[in-house]
Amino acid sequence: MDELLDRIERRTARVGVIGLGYVGLPLAVEFAAAGFRVLGIDASEEKVAAISRGESYVQDVPSGTLAPLVSGGKLEATADLDRLGEADTISICVPTPLSKTKDPDMSFVMAATEAVAGRLRRSQLVVLESTTYPGTTEELVLPILSRSGMEVGRDFFLAFSPERVDPGNEEYGVRNTPKVVGGVTPACTRLAAALYAQAIETVVPVSSTGAAEMVKLLENTFRSVNIGLVNEIAIMCDRLGIEVWEVIDAAATKPFGFMPFYPGPGLGGHCIPIDPLYLSWKLKTLNYKARFIELAGDVNSQMPDYVLSKVISGLNRLGKPVNGSRVLVIGVAYKPDIDDVRESPALDILKLLVKWGASVSYHDPYVPRLRLNGETLESVPLEDGRYDCAVITTNHRCLDYRAIVAAFPLVVDTRNATRGIEGGNVVKI
Repeated sequence: MDELLDRIERRTARVGVIGLGYVGLPLAVEFAAAGFRVLGIDASEEKVAAISRGESYVQDVPSGTLAPLVSGGKLEATADLDRLGEADTISICVPTPLSKTKDPDMSFVMAATEAVAGRLRRSQLVVLESTTYPGTTEELVLPILSRSGMEVGRDFFLAFSPERVDPGNEEYGVRNTPKVVGGVTPACTRLAAALYAQAIETVVPVSSTGAAEMVKLLENTFRSVNIGLVNEIAIMCDRLGIEVWEVIDAAATKPFGFMPFYPGPGLGGHCIPIDPLYLSWKLKTLNYKARFIELAGDVNSQMPDYVLSKVISGLNRLGKPVNGSRVLVIGVAYKPDIDDVRESPALDILKLLVKWGASVSYHDPYVPRLRLNGETLESVPLEDGRYDCAVITTNHRCLDYRAIVAAFPLVVDTRNATRGIEGGNVVKI
């Protein structure tokens, strides 16, 4: 342990990162920028080739930042798993999606762990970063690594550190977002904390891998439940004839005891729609029903249908049925100013409009093309005014909402993007 700790603190340890996506690539770049030699491993030959050329495919990692690290020998990418033996530390940053039955799909984590186990050597530190349910590190990862006959905390070291990537966040990135770390043993925690402290400003050690796993789920369950609450408040305000956005703004003036959340067309992204379900699934195995999680999930999942109802009623006032109407969905990324469409509620709204017979197109300056129902759609020009209705599902800052309100006979605004713009043709949720 002491030798590895010394190499980490002197930044002579070789850092390995498995999975070079939205989580792994920014982490690899941060370690490389801190002075480590980083070996990034990904099954995608296309990603490996792009990194080798110094070209980034992740919005939060500019090619201008990546290229010097690659050319300077600080960051290397490969698809060769046999090279895992070269790494002194290995951070696993692979996807953890949900199956069709809403159960955790641990296949990527298991595959990465098996790859590490087949090449595990003494004095290696392994850190799982993939979001998962409490117990994963010790119940799934540790037994696989222990097949080597080596003892955790003495011969090799294992920890969990939840990723906290927020795509498009201009204020907080990998370096200045505090990093939670929990090890299987105190020695594991100490080594993992020392590793991340070299590249990240603040490290927060916790007592166990389970506690670290639970931290990430609490963070996103907190957001999911509060978004579910404010979405239901929006529906209540609609029934009462009250402007929900005005209510939230006024409530937010209270300097204590209130944190503003905002309604929208549903939940999107790689965390908030998925992470709480990991916790709910785990608790079901312990004969406990996570009632807040399931209720919030139910409310949030119904928001695309609520948006559709607004489109239907708005077109009705124009004397038009949805069937045959031309509808432009504005913004398909799951949040503003990024190109990520994972779990985006805009996709559900597009599908619902198609199902109801609308002629649907979309505009998004960050997403030039999109796969929907097995077909490829392309973003159309926003100035094309041949539509009966525009639905604002993502409020990109670069869009001219005043011009949008002026150009369309009906605008359904799910994000309050038209705030302060006068127009009797605007319908808000």
